[in-house]
Amino acid sequence: MSQVSICPTCGSKSKIKEKNGEFIYKVIQDEEAFTKIVQLKKSMLKFKEKAEKLEKEVTYLKSKKK
Repeated sequence: MSQVSICPTCGSKSKIKEKNGEFIYKVIQDEEAFTKIVQLKKSMLKFKEKAEKLEKEVTYLKSKKK
């Protein structure tokens, strides 16, 4: 997933990519797109946390069963 930050050159919100140790900034022109990116990042983080919790629970239940 892309990292979003402020471009040091123009000050706009930009996606950051690192290529061969060099950072490349690509401007996000649409404010609505920016808010959707933030929402998606939050949703992905919540989903990841739930998946990890369920994975731990399954591991616990398997060990308890033996």
